[in-house]
Amino acid sequence: MDQVFAAIDIGSNSTNLLIVDQSGKTLERVVRSTRLGANLATTGALSAEAIQRTLDCLSEYEVLIKRHNVSYRRTVATAACRAANNTNQFFAEVKKISGTEPELISGEIEGALSFVGATSALDEKMSTLVIDIGGASTELMVGTETLDFAVSIPFGAVNITEAELHRDPPRPEELTNAISLVSDAVDDVAHNYPLIGHVERVVGVAGTIVTVAAVEVGQKTFDPSALHKLKLSREAVEDVFRTLATEPLSDRIFNPGLPRDRADIIVGGCCVLVAVMRRLQISELTVSQYNLLDGLISELRKKTS
Repeated sequence: MDQVFAAIDIGSNSTNLLIVDQSGKTLERVVRSTRLGANLATTGALSAEAIQRTLDCLSEYEVLIKRHNVSYRRTVATAACRAANNTNQFFAEVKKISGTEPELISGEIEGALSFVGATSALDEKMSTLVIDIGGASTELMVGTETLDFAVSIPFGAVNITEAELHRDPPRPEELTNAISLVSDAVDDVAHNYPLIGHVERVVGVAGTIVTVAAVEVGQKTFDPSALHKLKLSREAVEDVFRTLATEPLSDRIFNPGLPRDRADIIVGGCCVLVAVMRRLQISELTVSQYNLLDGLISELRKKTS
């Protein structure tokens, strides 16, 4: 009987599912905004509403997992669950749905898995920086065929938005403060890991970067797979940032390529991306639709082969 593999990533902004068959063919790839990390910075806990949204999503994923007769699975949780004081209670509820408890992984492990996923679908092997902007953290990873280092900084699209962007549209000083916070964190990374400034290629993964790419090309129907391997210049990123950051949310939602459930946090995500590209003097990055989920599947397949 053919083996089927499933991976679930419970993130701060979205809860995502990937199911592949024995040959590596994708059977399901689902990205769902669940905002598990909403208001976490203020309360220190996962809210009852955010937990319920995520549990509802996981229940739907269980239907797909059963439908495809999944043989092996792995579920991980990231930044929001690392920070919350009630993660154990949330995990207990997840276990009732799936029969297994999620793994709480560190930012460094998260980065390592994202690196494997992002680079697995790229043909050439060269020194690469992978940028993975999540809801409450950003992972920066450098390696060639194997990972040299992975660093996690505690800023993502959701928590930067909640902490720094209070007006609609944000005031210039709010944007400046948000970018400065991230830039200072990246500065520390560059100081401790100078290799980060000497790579041959930069690859960007996950929701913020894929969305910026979709807005840049004016994608009428959001389709991450159509954006895979797209080259995104810093000028293009800055242009998208200026456009989105100066529009109120009521206008921003009409930008082609911008999913409505990401419109209220995309400016915060842009602040993170702009800060990273400015501080590391990145002129261009390559968009990859492959990410942490693909890294999880890769590890699962190796362990069971």
